[in-house]
Amino acid sequence: MKFNQPLSGNDMPRFGGFASMMRLPTQADAKGLDAAFVGVPLDIGASNRSGARLGPRQIRDESRMIRPYNVATRAAPFESLQVADIGDVPINTFNLQKSVDIIEKFYTDNIVSHGAIPLTLGGDHTIALPILRALAKKHGPVGMVHIDAHADINDEMFGEKIAHGTPFRRAVEENLIDGNRVVQIGLRGTGYSAEEFDWSTQQGFRVVPAEECWYKSLTPLMAEVREKLGDGPVYLSFDIDGIDPAFAPGTGTAEIGGLTSTQGIEIIRGMRGLDVVGGDLVEVSPPYDPFGNTSVLAANLLFEMLCILPGVRYDDKVKALY
Repeated sequence: MKFNQPLSGNDMPRFGGFASMMRLPTQADAKGLDAAFVGVPLDIGASNRSGARLGPRQIRDESRMIRPYNVATRAAPFESLQVADIGDVPINTFNLQKSVDIIEKFYTDNIVSHGAIPLTLGGDHTIALPILRALAKKHGPVGMVHIDAHADINDEMFGEKIAHGTPFRRAVEENLIDGNRVVQIGLRGTGYSAEEFDWSTQQGFRVVPAEECWYKSLTPLMAEVREKLGDGPVYLSFDIDGIDPAFAPGTGTAEIGGLTSTQGIEIIRGMRGLDVVGGDLVEVSPPYDPFGNTSVLAANLLFEMLCILPGVRYDDKVKALY
């Protein structure tokens, strides 16, 4: 079988060519694919700074320097999986509820039905709800690793049940995620009460505040995470504001004291061996990312997600650096 390959910088200058994710081939749906990069350019669920609708396009552009091999881990995803960029979900930018329904149907019909694993370029965090709805049709309630400054467990925002601060409350209520197999990492900041994150723990979530992560490697934590999540299907939801704004300023709801970019990499690499059935990278807002740093980080974190998917071959002839 011939696997799709990113366009080489020796065949086309990296500043040229089409701006697909990692300069991969594109197609209309996930037929024949093991994994699909897909964009959801939605930010009408955001409560503070807008701009995440532009995230998918900018992440794709800043992915142009990523090469096919993970030198640190020896992962060779493009020798193992058939991968392509299937473009963006055609959301209704004037109606959030209609957009949520459009996203669910798109993932159900164009990705899940083909057995592919979606890796999503967001978009605000509202999109996690319809994605989980689509995945649950196949997998039932999934475990989840959620990296974020915020728990996103509000019951409502401005009286609305669906917004970027509510998806995981709805996901629990709809039995889309298994609370005993959920870990939230990087939560921090001010709140409306001292019990801001208690609802998560009451559902069985393992909550890891950012303060528990300061000044340390997260490799030991991820060993605990793998044990908690076990053998069942797992979804990875990565809000870029989980990373400190010193590394990722281009986001809508920035909070100081967050994770470092290297800790973000450790979290994803620490999920190797889990049955990852999907992942997202959300809340990148290019208008607040003047030098592209946030989008560069987001693109590389998505590549790291690709590298830990089931079925990826690792070159064990040479010892991995990590």
